Amino acid sequence: MTKTPAKLVLANGMSFNGYSFGYQGSTSGEVVFNTAMTGYPESLTDPSYKGQLLVLTFPLVGNYGVPDMVYEAGLPAFFESDKIHISGLIISHYSEQYSHWNASKSLSEWLIENKVPAIGGIDTRALTQIIRGHGAMPGKIIIDSQDTDWRDSNTENLVAEVSTPEIISYGHGQTKILLVDLGVKYNIIRHFLKRGVTVIRVPWDYDFSTLEYDGLFLSNGPGDPKKCSAAISHLAQQLQNPKPIFGICLGNQLMALASGADTYKLPFGHRSHNQPVIQVGSNKALVTSQNHGYAISNETLSPDWNPWFLNLNDNTNEGIRHRELPHFSVQFHPEASSGPTDTEYLFDEFLIEVEKFAGR
Repeated sequence: MTKTPAKLVLANGMSFNGYSFGYQGSTSGEVVFNTAMTGYPESLTDPSYKGQLLVLTFPLVGNYGVPDMVYEAGLPAFFESDKIHISGLIISHYSEQYSHWNASKSLSEWLIENKVPAIGGIDTRALTQIIRGHGAMPGKIIIDSQDTDWRDSNTENLVAEVSTPEIISYGHGQTKILLVDLGVKYNIIRHFLKRGVTVIRVPWDYDFSTLEYDGLFLSNGPGDPKKCSAAISHLAQQLQNPKPIFGICLGNQLMALASGADTYKLPFGHRSHNQPVIQVGSNKALVTSQNHGYAISNETLSPDWNPWFLNLNDNTNEGIRHRELPHFSVQFHPEASSGPTDTEYLFDEFLIEVEKFAGR
């Protein structure tokens, strides 16, 4: 592989020299880091990373290649969506040789196919310390001295770019779950299908008040939750309805905003496989996977809502629950692939409420 010179430039003026191993074009976006050891096919296809330059802190990346885009039940079997969503990839060392029973191509080949730039040879541990100290910030990956404009993805409605443009139905179960697609990870749909339900996936701004369904689900997604005013308005009309509602990640933030609470941007966000949370009012601690840059302000929750989970690292909100109605949401990912699976039971808890409400 020919290593074209590349440079990472941060908005604070710092720069790092490296080499390109992806698409030969410059790019920009918000620089964020993920501390997971595995799972780059899942992370790169996670719509929650839309508009971001993703730093993988694990030092060796690419050694197990990338699987084929094969479909099962209408969904890619090994990815979180149909394409790569990050704006660019930043790593320490790229492994040109890959070995895995399921691999069909290299990470470099996959990035080039999807026209996604990538830079290697970066001290990602030092870069992560900078982001932790200064906060997530705009950055550029400049390939072969070809400069590009700065991009502040936090000013954009990224959800509108990643949501489905049409209604799509999956499964043939009696129970119908209406999924508001804010940038859904496909493993969420897989978890519902595994439990024998029908999933009706609608665009992020769809007025679902006229549709028939047994339970409402709000997906994960990218960017500032306050950009989703149409979804917040539709949700606010449903919160007085006793029909069960469950939200994950961005869905958690929209649940709060629709109920009258507030959200705020975290300095550098939570993006890793092993974030510990505790259930409020108990000693029950769980290990979770997370990917978000915003959080709910607990102090702004109305008396009808309680904090449900808290992050044990910084005490930020990790979920809310209505005091009386079967409405709840979490900031972490119970469907996480490649794990952990501590909180997968929440899908069952939601469906128990759905079946109870439906009288089955």
